[in-house]
Amino acid sequence: MNDRMTYLVTGGAGFIGSHLVDGLLTAGRRVVVLDNLSTGRAENLATARKHSAFRFVHGSVLDATLVDALTRECDAVVHLAAAVGVKLIIEQPLTSFITNIRGTETVIDAAHRHGCGVLLASTSEIYGKNSHGALGEMADRILGSPSVARWSYSTAKAVDEVLANLYHRERGLKTTIVRFFNVVGPRQSPAYGMVVPRFARQAVAGSPLTVHGAGRQRRCFLHVADAVAALLLLLDNPAADGETFNIGGEEEISVGELAERMIAQAGSASTVRQLSYDEAYGPGFEDMERRLPDTTKLRELTGWRPQHSLAEVMAAAIAEAREQQDGTEPADAPGVPGRRRPAAPSAPVAEDSR
Repeated sequence: MNDRMTYLVTGGAGFIGSHLVDGLLTAGRRVVVLDNLSTGRAENLATARKHSAFRFVHGSVLDATLVDALTRECDAVVHLAAAVGVKLIIEQPLTSFITNIRGTETVIDAAHRHGCGVLLASTSEIYGKNSHGALGEMADRILGSPSVARWSYSTAKAVDEVLANLYHRERGLKTTIVRFFNVVGPRQSPAYGMVVPRFARQAVAGSPLTVHGAGRQRRCFLHVADAVAALLLLLDNPAADGETFNIGGEEEISVGELAERMIAQAGSASTVRQLSYDEAYGPGFEDMERRLPDTTKLRELTGWRPQHSLAEVMAAAIAEAREQQDGTEPADAPGVPGRRRPAAPSAPVAEDSR
């Protein structure tokens, strides 16, 4: 990356965003964060605020005038701001859909106007119900009926990707798209259905771990530090221009097995309680049996590989849950992003874990 570059990070007070901001500042870059703090948290930026090269702006990506002004000051944009999380998408589908599409359109239009490159955060939800093994970037999308709210998020993010790709092909905008697969780690709130922090908090509290459905859904979990490492390798990499990359873990596990391992690793007396999808999300919810990323493309371009095992991911989640239970807030440790007490759930829009 160019040492003199200034990055606008939308949703930079959120989970992935705040860790990326820390990484950019550590690498000597200048960073401007735009976040409305509806799901992002000011305390996530405690470390960033110590840097003279950091600036925070409270506002929304839907504010075209503000986005234009900030983009004019920057060399590149990392667009992470979005309404995310299964629970949030189910509860507020219209707001989420409009936010995700209009926000991205606003950011991309401003970036094109001012000659900025854009890294767009997308999601494994793009693949929908496609459960046919490791999913490469060109794998088919298999979605349910448009009347099912679950698929509105996948559709909105697909529109975002189409916008980025068309601006690249027809107008020469430098774009890179990344699709996150179940990123987890410090600062992640369980409020919107994120399974790892939710399980960790339940295990530490000795409460039943609530597994939705039969628990046979298979996922891969990636530590946020590994996700940020991938982003830093892609940013300002000319070979990433116009390309799409999966970012995800390699160790596959069922949600039921994850619950059992979390209980064992935490030394908890918790039990596992199955909760039907109707109970968790209401009637008509659809889930994917398997979601496994093929990260060959990313590895071949950058040499990236995950450095944190699933056991380490769970250990970090358990440690954070214990700290929150005790009411302590430790300082950042070398190589491991800081851990902060989560805010109460609030309105949508800010950042995502995809």
